[in-house]
Amino acid sequence: MLLVAVAAVRLSSRSGLPSLLIYLGIGIAMGQDGIGNIAFDNAELTQVIGYAALVVILAEGGLGTKWKEMRPALPAAAMLSLAGVAVSVGVTAAGAHYLVGLEWRQALLIGAVVSSTDAAAVFSVLRKVPLPSRITGVLEAESGFNDAPVVILVVALSAAEPVHAWYVLVGEIALELAIGAAIGLAVGFLGAYGLRHVALPASGLYPIAVMAIAVSAYAAGAMAHGSGFLAVYLASVVLGNAKLPHWPATRGFADGLGWIAQIGMFVLLGLLVTPHELAGDFWPAVVIGLVLTMVARPLSVFASLLPFGLPWQEKALMSWAGLRGAVPIILATIPLVTGIEGSDRVFNIVFVLVIVYTLVQGPTLPWVARKLNIGAGDETAADLGIESAPLEKLRGHLLSFSIPAASRMHGVEVSELRLPPGASVTLVVRDSESFVPLPSTVLRRGDELLVVATDPVRDAAEARLRAVARGGKLAGWLGTGNGTGHGAGRRAGHGHRPGHGAGHGSGQGSRRGAGLRRRRRPGG
Repeated sequence: MLLVAVAAVRLSSRSGLPSLLIYLGIGIAMGQDGIGNIAFDNAELTQVIGYAALVVILAEGGLGTKWKEMRPALPAAAMLSLAGVAVSVGVTAAGAHYLVGLEWRQALLIGAVVSSTDAAAVFSVLRKVPLPSRITGVLEAESGFNDAPVVILVVALSAAEPVHAWYVLVGEIALELAIGAAIGLAVGFLGAYGLRHVALPASGLYPIAVMAIAVSAYAAGAMAHGSGFLAVYLASVVLGNAKLPHWPATRGFADGLGWIAQIGMFVLLGLLVTPHELAGDFWPAVVIGLVLTMVARPLSVFASLLPFGLPWQEKALMSWAGLRGAVPIILATIPLVTGIEGSDRVFNIVFVLVIVYTLVQGPTLPWVARKLNIGAGDETAADLGIESAPLEKLRGHLLSFSIPAASRMHGVEVSELRLPPGASVTLVVRDSESFVPLPSTVLRRGDELLVVATDPVRDAAEARLRAVARGGKLAGWLGTGNGTGHGAGRRAGHGHRPGHGAGHGSGQGSRRGAGLRRRRRPGG
């Protein structure tokens, strides 16, 4: 079973196909009508495990979301997650009612369930497709946000008692989202503050602590009658951008945990379904999926993003990139658990719809992007994976990283990094050999660097390193690639001399050379 799961991960990574289909296939093969012939029909257990897996997936996605890409995308993502979901639910439900003949409650349930884009599918596919950060930022933020209102809507439609008036339902959704957002941000900031100021006894505890804080945000949000899903996502975004110690190890741990959650959730969903019962709902699912993909999703995207003035090509790509995955199938178990009339058919239609249209949309997304002439351009340059380890007693930090192949730090001299005073490159590892660099040492791709920085300049040093990795040695001078704005390196060092940080303690010669370079640069 482990070998099958590993092979599925490799196939998913190489094909661009969401792992959903592979793991669902494993579950179906193990279940009824399959070679395993395992009888499993516990929808309530599936829902509980699915919720737990979704919490982990949202946490992993939030930890990997870059704030600099997400911040400009927040208004558009919020509109897609609220107004866009409303438009999608209405149009899809109308198609299910008038074209397929479903009762209005069943039609609204299907419309609500499939209007949520799947975080796992979006995160796994979009991070392998070279798209501009503006598009990926909107789509990833949308997938993290829209689960919350959709869950509230599906629970309301699945209740035994009559559904509240629409304005009451809108008020409940707004209140729960506000509570979840407030709790998620509070838990995230408090958790980040604690992890940055308290040295844990072992580095392996940091990944566990980060995930525990993220899960605590969900629990706190749910207990306060808010949106736990929104809380865990926002808390994870805060933690993921807080420059925590041992961050690459934490990201690796969260990524592995996310894969485990996806595998377990998808296999269980495959076990729950009975394949021979799906045949009668195949064409209704295809018809509803056509309405969703070709009408409801484009209409919701174009209407929601109208105030933002985005090019029609980007809107068209976002319409096609509204990927569905395990989340709609999990949400379809809610009416199964409550036992409302027609819930079995709702589940079957959603299951078929997700499989068919994920198979179509996921692999074709790069082709659609090329046809629309949308690409990432220079944004594909690799960023630095900087790992930070605190030196509590010395009041400093050790920053270690490797120069990626696409980094513009290749060919830059150590002195040209222009690190702030209090930060210095102390060691370079090249071709398995380590040495202490000179100010004139030229950095190469594949080099591993160790930088020592005092507490006050730690953030400025990391920002400068990332800026040079993206914009080269002139980053900041020409306004290119600077993580904290033009001249961030100079401001952080309070007017330091170029080369001073890198050549700190290297002798008068390096300082004189830096002074000559400064005089040759107007305005330096």
